[in-house]
Amino acid sequence: MNFIINQQPTTIEEIEKTYMKKDLPGINIGDSLRIGLLIQEGNKERIQYAEGVVIAKHNAQLNSTITLRKVIQGMGVERVYLVHSPRIQSINVTRRSKVRRSKLYYLRTRAGKATRLKQKFT
Repeated sequence: MNFIINQQPTTIEEIEKTYMKKDLPGINIGDSLRIGLLIQEGNKERIQYAEGVVIAKHNAQLNSTITLRKVIQGMGVERVYLVHSPRIQSINVTRRSKVRRSKLYYLRTRAGKATRLKQKFT
């Protein structure tokens, strides 16, 4: 009985590996990303780009997510994206920032120039 329980997670991991993307850039907290999403409108499909700063990252193999924050018309908008989703066509890192925290939730209370992060040049 114990042997079967130990075997199941490896088979699940093997199945998950087939669906994971291999060509992802290194995504860190504080990075500014441009994500290309496949949007379906009626019977047509198009790519819509979303830009923002990564304020949170959740690593869980196939279920890894990133939280992107951007300001639209003075209102802060956050959206959680599944990194390995087939709907995501491309992820480009436009800017890397130097941060000292794993979650940047403090950006929610800031506005204007106070939300700027120091750029990291590598």
